[in-house]
Amino acid sequence: MTQVLDKPAELAVTASPAERTARRKALLEWVAVHALGVAAALFFVLPFVFVFLTSLMSDSQALSRDLIPHTWEWGNYKKVFDTPGFLTWWKNTLLYAGAGTVLSVVSSIPVAYALAKFRFRGRNLSLMLVISMMMLPPQVVIIPMYLFWAKQLDLSGTLWPLIIPMAFGDAFTIFLLRQFLMTIPNEYLDAAKVDGCGDLRTLLKVVLPMARPGIAAVALFQFFYAWNDYFGPQIYASENPGAWTLSYGLESFKGAHHTDWNLTMAATVLVMAPVILVFFFAQKAFVEGVTLTGVKG
Repeated sequence: MTQVLDKPAELAVTASPAERTARRKALLEWVAVHALGVAAALFFVLPFVFVFLTSLMSDSQALSRDLIPHTWEWGNYKKVFDTPGFLTWWKNTLLYAGAGTVLSVVSSIPVAYALAKFRFRGRNLSLMLVISMMMLPPQVVIIPMYLFWAKQLDLSGTLWPLIIPMAFGDAFTIFLLRQFLMTIPNEYLDAAKVDGCGDLRTLLKVVLPMARPGIAAVALFQFFYAWNDYFGPQIYASENPGAWTLSYGLESFKGAHHTDWNLTMAATVLVMAPVILVFFFAQKAFVEGVTLTGVKG
């Protein structure tokens, strides 16, 4: 028994200089990697901490160099909610982000499925067209699109010119879903067809359950885009304050409270909070979907 217990100590004593050097090198690498990770985390977290702490300061302290509130002014958030139009901006943003995400994902899934699993003439050309649409800046087509929605359909001053096009698919969503669906083995689809499933039933019963991480990833991408979109609401809804979103309304709020930095920071926290919460609860599916996307080209 004594000999067995003493073996680790003997091995540690008799370790060669090369082994001790390798252990020290491994320890230094571990410390360096984790130190860089902590530094990067602080680099991203500290701005949010600064905004949050400033949002809880008084009017006078927000203009000072103090970093910690003397008194925690939680009433700043109530003042922001009491601002005329702020709740309307919330509702409009939820409508734009929620409806847009659902329409975009639902309409993009069949297209991505066809590009990933079907063999037909012009498939590669269709994929190139999707990629080309991803490369096309929205500013290039904004003038004819605005004339179409405003002059032909009389929908200026609303968010419908931003929501309705999402019902016809999104190039970025189609491409990412196509890349994810390529990772699903064709054997599953062949087995479903042997059991009598058609293409639609195979998509609903076999492909969609296996593609949940990819769908979650593209849904989060689309939700974040719509929630933070400033350019679209500025073009189509700027003339109607009742159709403003949080991203566009926040600019108006900052202009009205340009000296009240505590209220401006409180409004900023309220705009960022839903996005942070959504990502926090869905990060596992998001990371899994992004990781698996593109494994097979």
